[in-house]
Amino acid sequence: MHEVSLAGGVLASVEAAAERERFVGVKVLRLEVGRLAGVEVEALRFALEAIAPGTCLAGARVVIEEPTGSAWCMNCSATVPLAARGDPCACCGGYWLQPNGGTELRIVDLIVDDAWQTSD
Repeated sequence: MHEVSLAGGVLASVEAAAERERFVGVKVLRLEVGRLAGVEVEALRFALEAIAPGTCLAGARVVIEEPTGSAWCMNCSATVPLAARGDPCACCGGYWLQPNGGTELRIVDLIVDDAWQTSD
């Protein structure tokens, strides 16, 4: 289940941003996980919730958008929608496709609690 590792990477990125931008917590974390990214979205959500306690993600609402995939068909030179890897080209029925969209996993944005506490 590589989603746990992915969740750890998301957490590390958010914690680095918290240190750099001086915020203490996240209210909403919005991710984009393309349908061709090879990520089980519910497993990623579960992993994020499991590692969140005690971090800046504790109590955060996680919103995950799943953009559809697309691919360039090398047979007919068309960019076509692609629901899943291994599906045929919607134009010519061929299988010589190069995915070019819906393969990403990225942090879109954060709504943060900016009450930075300093110790004097």
